[in-house]
Amino acid sequence: MWPSYGRLRRPVQALAFAAVLAAASHAAAGTLRLVALGDSLTAGFGLSPGKAFPDRLEAALRARGFDVKVINAGVSGDTAADGLARYEWAVPHDANALIVELGANDMLRGQKPEATKAALAAILDKARAAHLPTLLAGIRAAPNLGPEYDRAFDAIYPALAKAYDVSLYPFFLDGVAGNPKLNQADGLHPSPEGVEVIVRRILPAVEGLLKKASP
Repeated sequence: MWPSYGRLRRPVQALAFAAVLAAASHAAAGTLRLVALGDSLTAGFGLSPGKAFPDRLEAALRARGFDVKVINAGVSGDTAADGLARYEWAVPHDANALIVELGANDMLRGQKPEATKAALAAILDKARAAHLPTLLAGIRAAPNLGPEYDRAFDAIYPALAKAYDVSLYPFFLDGVAGNPKLNQADGLHPSPEGVEVIVRRILPAVEGLLKKASP
């Protein structure tokens, strides 16, 4: 006797469901995971949910056709050494690319540039060991710290980018720093409008980074 349609339907449905799961798994595997390791500028200090740099960057990249998830690994108050200390759990093993935005708090606290450089170098060592394409986002010293400090601090990022052969975005706050219309009342953290300027300006560098990444 031929099996009834009802008996046939169950295994067919099971096969179809398995195919859907396999397709979903493949789609998820194809999504690039971009980690933004940083301080309050990345974390989104003072901003509403969904308005932080990683959120807005992800939206901009998706609008440009990238299948990407931007992971917010920013912690307010972190120095470069703090970022290094939490690297292992902040940057998952399945990450495909990395943005490093650290050093602003080092500068604001007047920490020795050589210490900041050493911590950032150790982060880049870890990223290189993991074959993780990296974009180093630079910070510039405030002018009130004096010309000698400014020169030493500002030289950190281009020197590291050259030494480690990673992409460099020279100044994370380019177009935003010093503009009261693009910053919160503290004059240090970007407003939602400021974040949009940051995203717009850094976007080409991030697109170049993702083209080096493999899902």
